[in-house]
Amino acid sequence: MKKLGHLVLMAKEPRMGLVKSRLASEIGIINAWNFYRFNLARITNRLLDDRWHCWLTITPDSAVKKRAIKTGGWKQIAQGTGDLGQRMLAPMQTLPPGPVVIIGSDIPGINKQHINDAFRLLGKADMVFGPSGDGGYWLVGQKRRPVLLNPFNNVRWSSENALDDTLANALASPRNLRINFLNTLNDIDCGQDYFSFKRGISSTKLHGLNRESS
Repeated sequence: MKKLGHLVLMAKEPRMGLVKSRLASEIGIINAWNFYRFNLARITNRLLDDRWHCWLTITPDSAVKKRAIKTGGWKQIAQGTGDLGQRMLAPMQTLPPGPVVIIGSDIPGINKQHINDAFRLLGKADMVFGPSGDGGYWLVGQKRRPVLLNPFNNVRWSSENALDDTLANALASPRNLRINFLNTLNDIDCGQDYFSFKRGISSTKLHGLNRESS
């Protein structure tokens, strides 16, 4: 079966105290670390699919050699150096031919349908974005042909301007770009996000128990 393209999941080595620092300041280092490990395992299991190539890009680079993240079916590669934009551009520059879709590791709501929709939209567009509620984006994808774009220069990362800056860069291209959008999803950055996520899991479990007992 011909693959739809390349799915790239960006992740940090799940070391306590080095992941989700803002979240850790509100819910504690251990809780933030446990959330990150849980969600990373959940996403890699959920999104593994024969329809696309699965790549896990990890920072720091040394984590790849020591297999710090245990997951089957995902090819692990180093993120390399530079800011977030440079590290997102790298797989777009180096992976084999085909569309590339990049996601982060702290979006609990991502599922296979989102990824399939992203590749489907890239069939008719040059780029695709999944906006997040805080002004950033949880997914970015490129067709990469006829040309590879670099819309990541001078983006104000971790701010409400991240998506607008990236779009402005892309639309400044001399080509008449076609850009499509997926639904808005939220990442888990602060305590309020985390507790809303936890309530959602509890509600889902309770609903499942009620359905089974009915």
